[in-house]
Amino acid sequence: MSVNLKTPQEIEQMRIAGRLASEVLDIVAPHVKPGVTTEELDRICHDHIINVQKAIPANVGYRGFPKTVCTSVNNVICHGIPSEGKVLKDGDIVNIDVTVIKDGWHGDTSRMYFVGTPSVMARRLVDVTYQAMWAGIRAVKPGATLGDIGHAIQSLAEGERFSVVREYCGHGIGKVYHDEPQVVHYGRPGQGLVLQPGMTFTIEPMINEGTRYNKVLPDGWTVVTKDRKLSAQWEHMIAVTETGVDVLTLAPGESQV
Repeated sequence: MSVNLKTPQEIEQMRIAGRLASEVLDIVAPHVKPGVTTEELDRICHDHIINVQKAIPANVGYRGFPKTVCTSVNNVICHGIPSEGKVLKDGDIVNIDVTVIKDGWHGDTSRMYFVGTPSVMARRLVDVTYQAMWAGIRAVKPGATLGDIGHAIQSLAEGERFSVVREYCGHGIGKVYHDEPQVVHYGRPGQGLVLQPGMTFTIEPMINEGTRYNKVLPDGWTVVTKDRKLSAQWEHMIAVTETGVDVLTLAPGESQV
C-alpha cells in the first residue's frame, strides 16, 4: 500500500477545502425541516459551492453520481441520491455528506440532522455515532495503527448495542478523492497500517440501530439497512501530526476533543 504523505503546506490547502465543506453544512442546516425535499437541499449546497465559494462540487459526475451531496434519510446508510420525490417529515434523521474541491484539494465531511423532533432511539443513535467518530479520532497519533481507530469505534458502538457497517469505510484523501489507506471502522488494537505524520484521511463511521447488514437499491448507489432500522453517520477529515491529530473539517464551535 502506497500512502501519499502531505507536507504542512499541503495540509493547510486541505484545511481551506475542509472549512469550505464544513461551511456548506452550516448553510444548509436551517433548511433541514419538515416539508423540504432532498432535491432542494442539494440545490442550496450546489449553489453555495459554485456561486459563493467559487469551488467545485466533487460528487457531481463522480463515477456517475448525479448530485452535489448525498442525503441519507432514516434507514439509508450512505449514498442516498437527492430527489424531488423525497420529502422530509417530522422525526426523520438525515445525513448530508459533501465534498468540495478548492485549488485541486478535496474537503470531505458529513453531519447528521434532526428533522423536527426525533424519537428517543434516533437521538441516541445519532449521539452515539458522533461519540464513536470522536473515539476513532482520539486514537490517531504517530505510531498508532488503523486497527486502533477501528477498535475504538467498534468498542463504543457495540457497547451501546449498536452495530458497525463493515462494507463502507473512511479513506485517504488529498488531491485524490478516494485514496489509500482504507479506514475501516472496526478492528483490533495494534493491527493494520502504522500511522505517520502527513497522512490524511477521513473517519466516517456508519452505525446501525439493528444489525450491520445492508443492501444496495436498484439505483446502484443507495445503501440501506437490511432490517430497515435506522442508520447514522458522521464524518471528519483529519491529518496525522507529529504529536497527534488535526481535524480539518471542524464545525463552528466544535472543539477538537
